[in-house]
Amino acid sequence: MTTLSDDRALVLFSGGQDSTTCLAWALGRFAEVETLGFDYGQRHRVELDLRPGIRAGLDGIPVGPGRLGPDHLLSLPVLGAISETALTRDVEIGIGENGLPTTFVPGRNLVFLSLAAALAYRRGCRHIVLGVCETDYSGYPDCRDDTVKAMQVALNLGLEARFVLHTPLMWRDKAETFALAEALGGPALIELVLEQTQTCYLGDRSVRHAWGYGCGQCPACELRAEGWRKWQFEKSADLPELR
Repeated sequence: MTTLSDDRALVLFSGGQDSTTCLAWALGRFAEVETLGFDYGQRHRVELDLRPGIRAGLDGIPVGPGRLGPDHLLSLPVLGAISETALTRDVEIGIGENGLPTTFVPGRNLVFLSLAAALAYRRGCRHIVLGVCETDYSGYPDCRDDTVKAMQVALNLGLEARFVLHTPLMWRDKAETFALAEALGGPALIELVLEQTQTCYLGDRSVRHAWGYGCGQCPACELRAEGWRKWQFEKSADLPELR
């Protein structure tokens, strides 16, 4: 069995709001944190170009100074080649005949976790962190808690290791994700999320909304915008009344 360190973590880091928040979460808990991204031909590939700036910004926010280690980017064109989805093709975003969103890329998170575990095995990282969520999500079956738990069992059996898969956002909605980011890194992390991260399925960065960049119409933008509005409302409700 390979030696895995309890002090080392690998974060699946796409350049989006959720994975950025998870990276901040990991930096506050582990002594050494590495990041992993995937280029699979996604339409919103601009998020990959934002990753270096986000990493640099996080290194300057006191969520875990000096803990950010190497970044890894894997090319997976085969995933895009076999996927007829709205994230990898010029296909209308909606609900397919199978009841799943057309943005669902079959096998994506299963492949991601398998490769992440292989890299974590080589890098000695016991902990793997990912930003999937079952509370406020698009209905992807590979984002569910049961799927992640099953993958943890399969990876530990298949690699004869004892990885721990962490999903800090699994039971948080988008408003709670904004709140977590503020708790982790204060206004500086919120500004980094708004200015640097990309969530829009179309990769649109032409308009800066209150909640960040995006087309404002795709499901990802709508979810993020609604989360921002809810969080802002809850924050204002907590303010003491002026007398």
